[in-house]
Amino acid sequence: MIACAEAWRGNGEVLASPMGVVPSVGARLARRTFSPELLLTDGEAMLVGPDGAVEGWLPYRRHLTMVTGGRRHVMMGASQIDRYGNQNISCIGDWERPARQLLGVRGAPVNTLNNPVSYWVPKHSPRVFVERVDMVSGVGHDRAAAAGPSATRFHRIPRVVSDLGVFDFETPDRSMRLASLHPGVTVEQVLAATGFEPVVPREVPYTREPTAEELRLIREVIDPDGLREKEVRS
Repeated sequence: MIACAEAWRGNGEVLASPMGVVPSVGARLARRTFSPELLLTDGEAMLVGPDGAVEGWLPYRRHLTMVTGGRRHVMMGASQIDRYGNQNISCIGDWERPARQLLGVRGAPVNTLNNPVSYWVPKHSPRVFVERVDMVSGVGHDRAAAAGPSATRFHRIPRVVSDLGVFDFETPDRSMRLASLHPGVTVEQVLAATGFEPVVPREVPYTREPTAEELRLIREVIDPDGLREKEVRS
């Protein structure tokens, strides 16, 4: 959750759109601590404070204006993600006859080409971190670059967070790099669970651990029912 919260550090007054329990806890933790300017939504038409109190009205047309203007930072899930950050939430297998149908493309292309998009993967495995996604939903760095300046102008993937570590794309070819390991995880574990070889720096730091106050907020205030425990494996 700390790694997810850190995705919004320094974002300023933008709309946080976390998808999933852990990203939602992370966004609310960021708002309560180091990113007080963040805007949170109830998922429908209201802006809310960290305690759920209504702060304002956010009609759909205004929401779309924030999207196309880049004033939103989404954290989505990924059924597949590749070395350049292409994300798939649509189908597994050939598009014309998929082995499994998933959510569909949804708003992923618009998200990735208009505002920052990070990803949260609760179960890091070679089935998710693949060499090539079966279908592109969210646009990665290589495909955005191939489409030209109109696609890269606002394209940004700040980070990918999994249960093993944090990844970014701060490399010359914009391929995935291991930015930090979660405490207790090794580089060898990450490589064994990844279907391609990410860039691994000579020294990989550990993801920072929560402070005592952050732990208290998570356990007692933001998620007292422990819903986060159902999203990540022990």
